[in-house]
Amino acid sequence: MKFKEIEVSGFKSFADKTNFLIEDGLTGIVGPNGCGKSNIVESLRWVMGETSAKSMRGSGMEDVIFSGTSNKASKNIAEVSVTVQNEKNEGPIQYREIGEINVRRKIEKDKGSKFYINDKEVRARDAQMFFADLSTGAHSPSMISQGRIGALVTAKPTDRRAILEEAAGISGLHVRRHEAELRLGAAENNLKRADELRRQQERQLANLQKQAEEATKYKNISDEIKKIEAGLYYLKLLEIDKEIRIENEINTEAEGEVSGFNNKISELEKTIKLETEKVTPLREKNIENLSKIQRLNLELQSLDEENTRTQDEIENIKKSLNTLDEDISREKGIIIDANSNEKRLKEEKNDLIEIDSKYFETEKQSSEDLDESKNKLKTELKTIKDLILSNRNEEAINSLDKFETSIEKYANSYSKNQNIKKESIKRNERINIIEKEIRSRTKRS
Repeated sequence: MKFKEIEVSGFKSFADKTNFLIEDGLTGIVGPNGCGKSNIVESLRWVMGETSAKSMRGSGMEDVIFSGTSNKASKNIAEVSVTVQNEKNEGPIQYREIGEINVRRKIEKDKGSKFYINDKEVRARDAQMFFADLSTGAHSPSMISQGRIGALVTAKPTDRRAILEEAAGISGLHVRRHEAELRLGAAENNLKRADELRRQQERQLANLQKQAEEATKYKNISDEIKKIEAGLYYLKLLEIDKEIRIENEINTEAEGEVSGFNNKISELEKTIKLETEKVTPLREKNIENLSKIQRLNLELQSLDEENTRTQDEIENIKKSLNTLDEDISREKGIIIDANSNEKRLKEEKNDLIEIDSKYFETEKQSSEDLDESKNKLKTELKTIKDLILSNRNEEAINSLDKFETSIEKYANSYSKNQNIKKESIKRNERINIIEKEIRSRTKRS
């Protein structure tokens, strides 16, 4: 088998999903200090089943999750997957027929991490054993990190032996042997515990046999006690029969006295019946009077409720009248204000019309002055052209000086005329606005 691709997402400095393709030959990652080269090696160790947070340069395993920067928010999940090509059908038996195997590890805050092989969830032990069968793993000597070369050079014979075993492809067998030894140790502990439980059960059996013998003695003694109690009960029954005969004789004598009392009771019942018949009409009359009183009370209560409702309606009507009076006063004030505003607008309109009529002559005179200046400019311009054509340059220069003065007069006349027209336009616009406002007020009224 050989590694094909590593995919990292949310792991340490890799906030976004990043793919590293491992092509044939030697694949190298070059970069400055702090760019994340060691994080790539650690991601490979982590997906292979690393369980020590200290080995991952963190205080807890959740420290491998991207913690965020000033530009990117932190993540809640870190995920690393490695894809292995199995062209020669090697590795564990259950994966030998699969051409490409994907091992993925995912950790989520406060939920721990999970392992997946080909998107099927497996135990951490299964993922570690998968890489052990490939003669690699999180603690494999082939994973060379910072300072590892010096450690390999000065390694002990035992460590060198581990390197050779991994190169020979038997490290997976050692892992399985270690796991089998752990299981055998657990089985021996279970056998010792079972032997101890057997001895404990034997001691309990001896105690139970003693208790069974005592229970048998207790049963025999209980049978004798029951026989003695039966004889005592028989004697008590004889005494009870004797007492019953004496009580029967006493009851016979008392029956005569009871019959006399019963006769007296019959006479008293007849007397009570006669008195009850006399009282019955009076009781019925009393019931009838009570019903009349109850009916009158109900009518009185209904009248009280009607009176209360009438008083409430009167109060509501008074409030409505007060509201109407206030509305009428407010409408009168509005009408007065409207009339006042209409009068003011009409006065303003008349003033504007009067001003416009006054300025009409001024505008007319300004237009005439402007036309006169314009005609004068044309005449002077024609004179200058004639002087230039006849080569009378000095006279043309003198005429140009006069022409500049005429231009200034024309500019002043033009500016004055434009201002007068603008003022006239503004007055006409204001008159139209006033007329529209007066029409709208007339429609509302």
